[in-house]
This record gives sequence, structure tokens and C-alpha cells, in this order.
Amino acid sequence: MKFIGKFFLTILLLLLLGLVVIYVLLQTQWGAGWVSRTVSDKTAWHLSLRKIEHNFSSPSHFVLDNFSFGHDGQPAVVVAKRVDLGLALLQFSDPLHFASIELRDGVVNLANLTADHVLPVQAGRLQLTSMRVDSPNTPLPLEARQVNGGIMPWKPSAQSMLGSDAQFQMSAAEMKVNKVPGANVLIQGSVTQGRMLFSNVGADLARGSMTGSAERDAQGNWLIRQLRLNDIRLQTSQSLADFLRPIQQLPSVTVNRLDMTDARLQGPDWAVTDLDLTLKNLTLQGNSWRSDDGSLSLNASNFINGRFELNDPIVNVGLSPQGVALTQFSSRWANGVIRADGSWSRSDNRLTLNNLAVAGLEYTLPESWRDRWQAALPAWLDTVEIKRFTSNRNLIIDINPAFPFQMTSLDGSGENLLLARQHQWGIWSGKLSLNASEATFNRTDLRHPSLSLNADDRQIQVTELSAFSGNGLLEGSASVGQQADRPVALTLKGQAVPANVMQNWGWPALPASGASNFQLQLNASLKAGAPLKPSVNGSLSLRTDEQQIQQQMQAGEVR
Repeated sequence: MKFIGKFFLTILLLLLLGLVVIYVLLQTQWGAGWVSRTVSDKTAWHLSLRKIEHNFSSPSHFVLDNFSFGHDGQPAVVVAKRVDLGLALLQFSDPLHFASIELRDGVVNLANLTADHVLPVQAGRLQLTSMRVDSPNTPLPLEARQVNGGIMPWKPSAQSMLGSDAQFQMSAAEMKVNKVPGANVLIQGSVTQGRMLFSNVGADLARGSMTGSAERDAQGNWLIRQLRLNDIRLQTSQSLADFLRPIQQLPSVTVNRLDMTDARLQGPDWAVTDLDLTLKNLTLQGNSWRSDDGSLSLNASNFINGRFELNDPIVNVGLSPQGVALTQFSSRWANGVIRADGSWSRSDNRLTLNNLAVAGLEYTLPESWRDRWQAALPAWLDTVEIKRFTSNRNLIIDINPAFPFQMTSLDGSGENLLLARQHQWGIWSGKLSLNASEATFNRTDLRHPSLSLNADDRQIQVTELSAFSGNGLLEGSASVGQQADRPVALTLKGQAVPANVMQNWGWPALPASGASNFQLQLNASLKAGAPLKPSVNGSLSLRTDEQQIQQQMQAGEVR
């Protein structure tokens, strides 16, 4: 019996000695190298360690120095100067499930983790200390520096490095999310079955600050519960369309409340300064939107998009399933003022402006304004109607060399003007009166030009057309058919006007000079995309003190 007892005692002592030797050897460079080679040779992962440390003051913790870990044939996913592994009783049944893992002073690069592989370790808590995190290929691409924080519990999966059910809290000195940089970032939240809840988000963003809360479901739909942006100063190399495209590419974005105060945003051909904005209850989905009892209120110092510029714009709209109620729009534009109110109806894509007023404009028409007038409107805008229109002291200029014109101190009024239907601009119905103090049409000067018209489905009837030229008076009337050919009939009379008054308007030069009386009858077609001159037929009767001229024009040629 004594022999058996001594035998087992000897075996026990040898085992203890072996464990002590193994314990000591593991904490040497040889031991760290042996562990690294064993994991690298026996698994699909590569591991590199410089040293393994253990201190009996923290008996359940092992420390790994100069740690590097990744998939075979790929760059390392995790590189850390120091890794602290906390052991747990659960490791007897699940050796790779630790009580805690702390990564310190290193890099986590998820771009080096292939889609069909998941990190083989788990922990009750993952702690990051002074780490860099790069995750460029996730739904929220991010780059973060000096990250501190934790995830509890940490059970990574192929779908998410955070796992399917965890709470997290992180801070970062610098972070880029979808290439938007921020500093002093704080994020608190949780993930549950693919649904990510950001209960508190704060950051210094573009020399301003951001605070908010949001959530993202498993399908990628976003709900912004509350977002506040203060004093943002953002410059980007993207066009306005490219800047907004990431939002349009998401499945949907719902905004419960968004507040922006004193923001300045600038791109290569667009900018908005001193922007104050409040947006409530709006869902964006691609190029469409929906809202129940939503609203948008904004004002800014300037808004620029290409050549289009608004100064001091103010917009207040209500949003509903039926459409948009424009309660207020006002802005300085082209050195003048424009004001409007009305509504847009979703059911028929109809924009109705109850009031539109423009005053003091000094506006030069773009070279392509005729092409824009003939181009089809977008799908969301089928009809444009103006119930009441007023114009005061405007200057309108067209510098097209083919037929330049200018109207000074242009006043006007209109009622029930239907300016677009079936996605096409025009004057489809309503009444309009315009008059100016002076005008020049292709180098021909006129004083006090005046025009009045009535439009319906069949034609535009110009009931009054008059202007002073030289010491005389021009008077006329006209009609323009609403058919595709746009047939035009014009009657124009001149009393004591210069004989060459029509030369700059396309009529050939006349062998006459001085004051004259004339009568012109003209028919033509204003068909879109077709030249005007070949369609012109007319007759001219002109008389001066010395001679009388009769001329006929057919297909644009006098015969």
C-alpha cells in the first residue's frame, strides 16, 4: 500500500512539475512560437505571438504580446500590441469562448476577413483600447482611429461582427462613416437579430457637432428618431446629385425629426450657406417619398446650384399622403423678389400656385431656354396652374444672337393660367396681360409695348398687341393654335412708324424710308423642332408720302 501511495504521489508530482515546466515554457519566446506554429499548422488561421504572460495577481487572465491573427493566405484581421484573454468555466465545454478579450494598441481590419469565414473566438465582453478599426465593405463603411469601447456579449457571425444580440458602446478620436469624417465620436446602442439601435450618437462633424439616435433593421431600412446638426461646415468634391445619391441608394430612410442650424455646405457647382432646417415625419425611398403629417421648414442666406441662385430663401411646407401644401415660399432671385404659395397633388402630379408674384428681377434667360420650354417635364410634374400671377418692374433679357430681346420695367397680371399639361409647357388656358416701359426686339426699339391674351384648349387669342415705334404706333392681334402644328395668324398695323421697322424681324428690306403706314397679314407654324421661315405666308401693304408698296410672301420668300 505504501508503494502504491508513493507511486501515485510521484506521478502527481511529475504531472505538477510538467505543468510548471509547460507554464514556464509558454511564457518564453519558444513557447509563444510553439503556440503560433501549432495554431497556424493545425487550423485555417495564422497566428503570430512574441510572448505569453500570466500573473497570479490576475489568475484568470493571460496576456499575449505583439499579437497578429488572420485567415491563411490573407493579411491579418487583428494586429495588437497587447491582447488580454479572460478565462471562464465555459471554456471546459467551449475552449474558444472567453470571459473577456481586450485588444490594445493595434488594428482591426475587417476588409481582410473573407465573407465565408467568421472569427473562431467569442467572448462575454470584447474590449477595444486605443485601436484602429477599418470596415470598408459593410453596409456602414467606416474608418476609426483611437477607438475605445466594448461589446457585450461578443459572438461574431458571417452577417455581423457585432453578432446577433449584443450591446455596444464606443468612442473614437476620429471616424469616417461612408467617407464622412467626424471627430470625438461617441456611439451607444445594441443589436438584436440584425436590428441595430443607436440610442445615442454624438460627434464633432465638419467643424460643427452632431447628436442623435437612430436604428437600422435587417433589411437596411433606416429610422432616424432624432438628429441635430449644429454649425456644420462641409466641403465636398461631389456634385449635388452625387452628394445625395447614398441616401437614394438605401432601401428607405424615415426621419422623425431632423434639425440643422447655421449649416454651410459646398460642392464644386453648388452651395448653401447659413441653413436652418427642420424636417419631421418623412420617409425617402429611392426617388420617391411618403409622409403622414410631416413638415419642412427652412431658411438660408444663399442657395446655389449651377447658375441658379436664391438669396434669403424661406420655405414652409406641409407633407401628407395627398401631397405637399406650400404655405410659404419667398426668396430674392436675380436681384428681385419671388413669392408663392400653393400645393402639389400626388394623385395627378399637379402643381397649383394660388399666388405667384415676381418683382424687380434682372434676369438673363439661359441660352437653352427655348429647348427647355419644349422639353417634357419630369414624371412627378404633369400640370402647372397659377391661379393669380403678378409682375412688377422686371428686366428680362435674351442674348441669343439669332434674335436677342430685352424688356424693361415689365409689369403683368394673370388669372387661372395653365402653364403645363401632360408634362408639356405652354399657355393652355387662362388670361395674361403684360406691358413694359421699353423693349428691344432684335435691335428694334419699342416704347410701352403691351400684350393681352386669352387661352383655351383650342387656341391662344392675343386680343391686344401694341407698342410705340419712332413717332408712330404699332397695333395688332394674333392667334396661336393649340394643335401640334401651332398655326399662327397675325394682323399688324402701323401708323407713322419707320418704313424699315420690320426689317430686323425677318421681313426683307423695303425700297422705302421715312414714316409709313402699313398693314400686315401673316400665317405661319410654330411647330416644335421645325424652322419658322419656310412656313410663313403673308401680305404687306405699305404707304409713305412718296410711294406705295405691295408685297406677298410665300414659304418665307417675297415674290
